[in-house]
Amino acid sequence: MGFGDLKTDAGIKSLNEYLADKSYIEGYVATQADTAILKAIASAPNNKYPHALRWYNHINSFTVGEQSSFPGETKDAVEYGPRGTEQAKVNDDDIDLFGDEESEEETEEEKRIKEKRLADYHAKKATKTALIAKSMLVLDVKPWDDETDMAILEEKVRSIQADGLLWGTSKLMPVGYGIKKLQITAVIEDDKIFTDWLEEEILKFSDHVQSMDIAAFNKL
Repeated sequence: MGFGDLKTDAGIKSLNEYLADKSYIEGYVATQADTAILKAIASAPNNKYPHALRWYNHINSFTVGEQSSFPGETKDAVEYGPRGTEQAKVNDDDIDLFGDEESEEETEEEKRIKEKRLADYHAKKATKTALIAKSMLVLDVKPWDDETDMAILEEKVRSIQADGLLWGTSKLMPVGYGIKKLQITAVIEDDKIFTDWLEEEILKFSDHVQSMDIAAFNKL
């Protein structure tokens, strides 16, 4: 149970493997489980652990107050993580689905059926394409004041182009005092685009952009 010592490379590796197909430690929204694991980590994971780093940047983007208001019961970090079969996962390439030992009573027909099943299984694995892990982000990009040209601001944001990044729909949302923020969606490939890099690129347009927040982060 658990990820082990999250201040070690082995612990972060375990966390990274666990988050390969998950956005959060438990469920589909940020909870106290995410807060507990975040507190157990010494610093941001290395880039060689992209799933753990993506999760860390997302949870760390919330303020301490927001994190404390996450739903769920607060437990020790060791109470979260892989359990049971998740810890016992093995590569299915190493699993013998049909067994190697042949019974002395095995008939020729049974041998033929087993060989056919093995052939079909390996043929299916050979043609299976790897899934590309993607996430959808909703970004809030705030200007300095109500005199900022939001059309130019959006044009600058969309000018950020990279392999694994696809911009989506956008709209202007009122903030107050006549100021509006740009809310824009983006689909990213998790292994190619990191949220901290995207934030750095957007904040380079400092003449127009005051700040950027991640309003939503969902795996596809």
